[in-house]
Parts: sequence; C-alpha cells; structure tokens
Amino acid sequence: MNWTLKCSVCGTIGHHTTQMTCEECGIWGILEVEMALELPTALAVGMERYLPLLPIPEGAKLPPVLVGNTAVCEAPRLADFFGLSRLRLKDEGRNPSGSLKDRASWMGAVHAGNRTVACASTGNAASSLAAMCASLGQKAMIFVPERAPAPKLAQLQVFGATVFRVAGNYDQAYELCAQAIEHYGWYSRSAAVNPYLVEGKKTCGLEIAELETADWVAVSVGDGCTIAGIWKGLKEMHALGVLSRLPRLLGVQAQGAPAVFEEWCSDGDNGPARPPKGAGAQTLADSISVGIPRNWRRAVRAIQESNGKIVCVSDEAIKEAMRLTARLGGVYGEPAGATAVAGLADSEVTGSVVAVVSGSGLKDVAGAQAAGGEPHDVSADLKSVFEILDP
Repeated sequence: MNWTLKCSVCGTIGHHTTQMTCEECGIWGILEVEMALELPTALAVGMERYLPLLPIPEGAKLPPVLVGNTAVCEAPRLADFFGLSRLRLKDEGRNPSGSLKDRASWMGAVHAGNRTVACASTGNAASSLAAMCASLGQKAMIFVPERAPAPKLAQLQVFGATVFRVAGNYDQAYELCAQAIEHYGWYSRSAAVNPYLVEGKKTCGLEIAELETADWVAVSVGDGCTIAGIWKGLKEMHALGVLSRLPRLLGVQAQGAPAVFEEWCSDGDNGPARPPKGAGAQTLADSISVGIPRNWRRAVRAIQESNGKIVCVSDEAIKEAMRLTARLGGVYGEPAGATAVAGLADSEVTGSVVAVVSGSGLKDVAGAQAAGGEPHDVSADLKSVFEILDP
C-alpha cells in the first residue's frame, strides 16, 4: 500500500492499523492519509477517475454506482444579488443518495470489505452508507438522532439498512454507535475518526480544481471533515500543477452549532489532542448540527492555510438562502447545503466563488416548506384565481 497515516496533532507517522486514531493522542488524535501524488489519466468517470490519488487497498471491490462528477451550475442572477463577479454552484445533490456524503461512504465501503459497516448520522451519511452497502451486498447498521428528517429515514429503510433511532441528539447517537462498534467489531464509517472517508470527500475538491480558478470556495461546516477534505483535494491539484492558484475557503456554520467557528476565533488549533471548547447544537440545518465536532482542528487549519475565514449564519438566513439558491440559481438545496450560500452575504467575499451545495432539498421537505411558504388553496373555478392574482 502506497500511503501512510499521520496524526494531525502530534505528527507521528504510522502505517496501516485497525486503530483509526493516534495511539499516543487517543480518540482526538485524528489521522490523515499521506501518499505520493500522481496525476489521474484514466478515462473513468466519477470517483474512479481519481484512483491514482486515493488510498485504495489492492484487490478492493469498488461500489458499482456512479459517485461524483456532479454538476457545476452557473448562477449569474445569484452572483448579481451578492455583488460577485461570478458564482457557480457545485450541486452535490446529484449524487446517488442526494448528498456529498456519498463520496465518503464510497471510500468507507471500499475499506470495509466484507465487514458489517456502522455509522451515526443526522441522515445524509447514513443514507449514503446504506446506498453504498446495498450496491456491494454489505450490512449497514445506522444510528440516527430522533429528529432525523423523515425523507432521510425513508432512504435508509428502502436501502435495507438496520436503523436505530436514538432518543437524543447527534452526539448521543454517535456515542452509542461507537460503543456498538467496539462491542460487535463492526467497521466504522465515521468521518469524524476514519481517515479514509476524508479522502473520499477530497474528491469534491479535486473536481473543483479542474474548473477555472475561483477566488473563494464556500462550504458549510458541521464536523469539519468536509471542508478539510475539499481543501486537501485543492492543495493536491495545485501541487500537481492542475490548479494555477489556490482559492480562499469560506466556512459557514449555523449559529446554533458554532463550535468550529469558536475555535477559529480563539486560534485554538495548536496544543494537545482535545475536544472543542464549545458543545451543544440546535439548528434547522440538521446535517451540520454537530455540537462536538471531531475534525474541528483540521477544519480550522484548512481555513487558516487558505487565508480564508469562517462565519456563522442564523436559521432565518439559511431559509432565505434556500429560497435564493432555488429562485435565482435553479438549485434546490437542503438547509445545510444552502448554508454555504448564506455565508456569501459577508462583505469580505468578493470576486468569483464556487459554493458547494452539499445536499438535495428533497432530503428535508419540512425545511423546504418552512423556507418556501404555503400554496394558494383555490376552488376549481377561475374566479378564485382572480381573487389571488387580481384582488
């Protein structure tokens, strides 16, 4: 295998082990994959195009579904609204289960082999894992918080996963899942601690890097592994000469789940392995409603390295961004996906931007209804239409 694992805290470099975090730093010693860079030359599409840049075990079976190659939509009307020279929306809702999390689950399924795979999720990671496992005939064990949206639960059930709805929030579901993984010996599809899943997420950055260079890339932030993965993909393509210059990162968190923002403000990425100082989360954007983000350190470092910034937005701003993204950009994003667009109201973001809409609005119909409003109820005659349009 042509890669090693490096602790993001103490820097210790090790080789392949069943333990997913640093032996010295413990559970908060998040590992990163390091490997030699090689330009992709294959004619394959989706994530398979980037096999030379991914840590794939020899002889591993790849999921047969197409993940990646998601649409990039020009949004000139939305760009004008925010005063930007150009805005493109990376529509990750086009992935098989409707979110960017399919990229991570693709990698998790590859590394799990024949083992049962488990994860805790607010919904997207769970449905993506269920889809990948179904395509390979693997068993999936899913732990979701009790407030997980019904459409996401429906995906889990139809893909045939075993679902445990936990009486509590995401952090409680995560802890219960971790205990079950340790007890039963399941493979962990937790992007919080599994270094290979971030490698899946970096493929979104690899794809963005093949576009014309942007000044900013906007990404919603929950646990922190998505923005860290996208940044890694951008850096690798810059090192290979594909990307002429690196963009700045705009991380966007919900005000109800601001742990990474608070660490960025306190410049807290140095020092020993530890949890973030903040805790607790409550926001409309369930996919980024993370009170104790495991990858906060990598997220903070990515934003700092890019000379970027992170902002917090209210749930009302997120709902407004859902409307704007759909009505001015033609892309239907779930609350967490539209959160990246909500951050564009920040006056320091100028020039050209790629905003990652991380999940489809079909994932959270209740959130879309809250943002979009109610229909006009009319009787079956034209007069009732007149009463609405010509009062």
